[in-house]
Amino acid sequence: MPPSLRRELTLTSSAALVVSNMIGTGIFTTTGFLAGDLGQPGLVLGIWLAGGVIAMAGCLAYAELGINLPRSGGEYVYLREAWGPAWGFLSGWVSFFAGFSAPIAAGALAITGYLAYFLPWLSPNAAQSSFRWLHLDAGHLFGVAVIALFAVVNVLGLRPAARLQTLLTAIKLGILGVFLILAFAIGQGDWGHFAQAAARTSTQPLGAQFAVSLIFIMFAYSGWNAANYVAEEMQSPERTLPRVLVLGTGLVAAFYLALNVAFIYALPLESLKGVLAVGAAAATALFGDRAGTLFSAFMALGLFSTVSAMCLVGPRVYYVMAQDGCFPSGAARLHPRRQTPVRAILYQAAASTAMVLTGTFEALLYYIGFTLILCSLLAVAGLMRLRRRPGWRRLPAVSWGYPLVPLAFVLTSLWMLAWTALARPLESALGLATFACGALLYQLRSRSGLRSEPDKSDPPSTRK
Repeated sequence: MPPSLRRELTLTSSAALVVSNMIGTGIFTTTGFLAGDLGQPGLVLGIWLAGGVIAMAGCLAYAELGINLPRSGGEYVYLREAWGPAWGFLSGWVSFFAGFSAPIAAGALAITGYLAYFLPWLSPNAAQSSFRWLHLDAGHLFGVAVIALFAVVNVLGLRPAARLQTLLTAIKLGILGVFLILAFAIGQGDWGHFAQAAARTSTQPLGAQFAVSLIFIMFAYSGWNAANYVAEEMQSPERTLPRVLVLGTGLVAAFYLALNVAFIYALPLESLKGVLAVGAAAATALFGDRAGTLFSAFMALGLFSTVSAMCLVGPRVYYVMAQDGCFPSGAARLHPRRQTPVRAILYQAAASTAMVLTGTFEALLYYIGFTLILCSLLAVAGLMRLRRRPGWRRLPAVSWGYPLVPLAFVLTSLWMLAWTALARPLESALGLATFACGALLYQLRSRSGLRSEPDKSDPPSTRK
């Protein structure tokens, strides 16, 4: 009997996976951009709250998809079932590049950047190789080492990877909790900052800018669907998955709102405007220079958790794709003893390494946000189609006022995508180009006779 994925993820480890995927660089870098784009403290806090509501609507829809299609793979499985194998392939194609490999590379470089605060020789810009497009300085090579470390941990087994993930998540949440408590207990902030507006730097109308800025917010919230990617390895996914998604997303939304209150309490929006490391700036204002230094160190440690979570989740998507003939077949092979998708892990590590050595994440922020929101939109829209199937299990939270929950997510996503396409046409075009290249590759594979039927190990209820 061929090896299969083990059901070893508990409610705690699954929730840790969601939280770690969500809490990353976004919360510590985005508010500085929002300060200039929106200009009002109420709007800055409001957009974080709106992002949490949108993410919660999405996670409820995904919970219903997950309990009916309890396979690892996330959007790949949902789009394939709702819209056909071509759309599933496109989702997996986008996930490989924009969903996991690029954010892993960005996270590794962010860790390096924060550590360079203490070790300047680790700065990714400290040196350049003889090739303008290839970065072989110490900082970029350290980023590669971080990726290699987590690849090895995940190859060794799901249990050690999940335990490490839970530990890193606990450390991250502990750091954030201590920061929030101290910020309001002894921090030298001023509640008067909430009445001080900042001069807007954006020329977009406020309503349009709110929609475009939601791309930043949804990037920060991205990861709310992480548990769906490992549903096949959960203990009792029918009960665990909905709890994990709601618990993880609600916890992160509360943290995000509280952190932004602390940031504005520490500094007025005008002082936050354009600041990338808003967390370090706020800590310095609240506690002094030494605290800013410590916070930079803690942020680096927290980013290890984010990279670890993405390194764990991503290969499960490629594993399922390979089973269906939509990815190199080696990705479907599990280690005979550890039951881990070794080649899928190595493929992802190689792609992330290439991105670390050839570029930065900053220019890809809108690109990643645009493509991932489009994938989530298609998955939630697919739920409304899949609900017509006989025997489909309906989640009460989604059924209440149906189709209010999925329709709210779909319409809000369309609103964001439309305004982003107008305001950031290049990044949006690159996102659409990624889909187009995937579609072309799928057609070439189909014409070559390489397309395969859905995996016969699927439960009958999950196949058309």
